[in-house]
Amino acid sequence: MKKKINYFIQAFIIYFLFFIGRILGLNLSRKFFALLFRIVGPALKSKKIISQNLKNYNKNLSFVDEKKIIKGMWENYGMTFIEYIFLNQIRKSSSHINIEGKELLFEILREKKPVIFISGHFANFELMSMEITKNNIPLATIYRPLNNIFLNPFMEYLRKKYVCKYQIKKGLGGVKEIINYISKEYSIALMIDQRVGESDRYNFFDKLAHTTSLPAQLSIKFDLNVIPVFIRREKDNKFTIKFYEKINPKNFDYNKRKITEKLNRVLEQMVIKNPNQWIWTHDRWK
Repeated sequence: MKKKINYFIQAFIIYFLFFIGRILGLNLSRKFFALLFRIVGPALKSKKIISQNLKNYNKNLSFVDEKKIIKGMWENYGMTFIEYIFLNQIRKSSSHINIEGKELLFEILREKKPVIFISGHFANFELMSMEITKNNIPLATIYRPLNNIFLNPFMEYLRKKYVCKYQIKKGLGGVKEIINYISKEYSIALMIDQRVGESDRYNFFDKLAHTTSLPAQLSIKFDLNVIPVFIRREKDNKFTIKFYEKINPKNFDYNKRKITEKLNRVLEQMVIKNPNQWIWTHDRWK
């Protein structure tokens, strides 16, 4: 009962903030919530976890650079948070997005063969799947439901309505759904940068971290290419999305470890390229 009460209070506060955001409008909301999260965020999440994660990322990181990364993370957190209630407006527009490697999307459409899209929680990560579906690629995305029972239905509604219609809950129960979608020639999109239970450990910034091998397993089982996707928020609140060259499982001897290690190296390069817009609050190396 206590947990439900806490969830209700949290949801009430978030819905109130969403209401404030709708009043302010998208551009002003981004500025306001970037500032709010930069001020309030450190009190809500463990500074110790963030600091340790940054040490794992670069043990020689200077105090000034660490503060710059943390500041950028919280500001991006705030903007991404409030952008959820403007997803309908964002989906209708194309002027805010610059896509690199778009020819890969045309190739997928032409070949009519699914791929596995992988990425991490950078900038507004929801926009990657949104743009893939806007380019008419059949897609199902894997997601982790929120623990808050009063908030999760609304967030699921927003994702299904404006990001990607077909959502698969992370976990063993979702595996059958994944296989079903692939059999119908749907591509699959998932994030690979969160800690996944007691999964196998792979090097991530030269330190072992629990890492999902699901992309590698799907790639091997169905002989599908893996396409890493990266997103960056620009200074003018436009976004750049980059589709990387496809990773063919054949080139890695259909070996799960080799493919997973390759994907971790790709993710590392994404983090190095844009550390200020990655979420450092998750305990990935636990």
